[in-house]
Amino acid sequence: MPLALLALTISAFAIGTTEFVIVGLLPTIAADLGVNLPSAGLLVSLYALGVAVGAPVLTALTGKLPRKTLLVSLMVLFTAGNLLAWKAPGYESLVIARILTGLAHGVFFSIGSTIATSLVPKEKAASAIAIMFTGLTVALVTGVPLGTFIGQHFGWRETFLAVSALGVIAFVGSLLFVPKTIQHSKPASLLQQVKVLGEPRLLLVYAMTAVGYGGTFIAFTYLAPILQQISGFGASAVGLVMLVYGVSVAVGNIWGGKLADARGPVGALKIIFLGLAAVLLVVTFVAPFKWLMLITVLVWGAFAFGNVAGLQVYVVQQAEHFTPRAVDVASGLNIAAFNLGIAGGAWGGGLIVEHLGLVHTGWIGALVVLGAYGLTVLSGRLDRLHPRAAVAGETKRTRVAAH
Repeated sequence: MPLALLALTISAFAIGTTEFVIVGLLPTIAADLGVNLPSAGLLVSLYALGVAVGAPVLTALTGKLPRKTLLVSLMVLFTAGNLLAWKAPGYESLVIARILTGLAHGVFFSIGSTIATSLVPKEKAASAIAIMFTGLTVALVTGVPLGTFIGQHFGWRETFLAVSALGVIAFVGSLLFVPKTIQHSKPASLLQQVKVLGEPRLLLVYAMTAVGYGGTFIAFTYLAPILQQISGFGASAVGLVMLVYGVSVAVGNIWGGKLADARGPVGALKIIFLGLAAVLLVVTFVAPFKWLMLITVLVWGAFAFGNVAGLQVYVVQQAEHFTPRAVDVASGLNIAAFNLGIAGGAWGGGLIVEHLGLVHTGWIGALVVLGAYGLTVLSGRLDRLHPRAAVAGETKRTRVAAH
């Protein structure tokens, strides 16, 4: 593996850790900064909004910059954002730090695939992208629980200091090993992206993504306080539960991809959304029981991110038919939809916690996920009315790996 590709993988690991580690630290941060849980939950929402804005807008605006210059600059911004979080004197400065790191996240994954493929021969392009994205998976399995452990035992600020150190390693690796002469095509302009958003069938897929993940994050954002305040887990045990969740997510990613291959994206998404809704509903009833909650979290992880492959395959299929000249743009905007869902779910979950209580995030999240199931059923019916759209892009599924 080229050392430059390893540097990209470390960057992806650091970014994945900083995005999701906040979930395990919410009670600690809220108590330390003197804010309520819904306000702490906005740290998840605003980061995700930074990603959603950063990916399409900043990628278009920085299209003329050399790839290495942009990559190194992003890691500087990422590290600075985490250092600001480490030293944040109050809640407002922590919000700014989260937004800054979210912007870096959005642009990094927009350009990361292109850089990764430039480092290897063409026949190894998909493998290079897969290696880079293992950084995200490993972050969920090891980075998030380890970061939660650090935050619970040494303080939440030290978690961000540790992530900053990863950012420095990624920066140095990119500076030393990523070549200066990376060829890149001009990214899609904002106007081209807006045109994609004018296609109703693609908007329907984006709605499936946003609503599905919105429902998940209504409850997942507040998993740590649920575990501590309702299930009775000690603060030090939350990191171990997050480890269980991360392992389940890794398995779910593989399972979800195979299911999408076997049943097609719509068939797979129906199963996954129904399963996810069922798990979220169960959370409402098993939350007071430690071992039942632990088992439920294990199942939850498999369903929560098992729909990634199906959603990405499906958006590419639709784009091949409706916007064939902007498939990459369409796929990238689905990542923005994913993060808009996270932002909306975390915000909505905060309102539920404030007005109804923590335990109600489960069943309300389940209802929202059922909305995503309904949108999936509707899209499947539209496919049957227009069969060409349903099969468009089938021979080009390998393009999905790049996203």
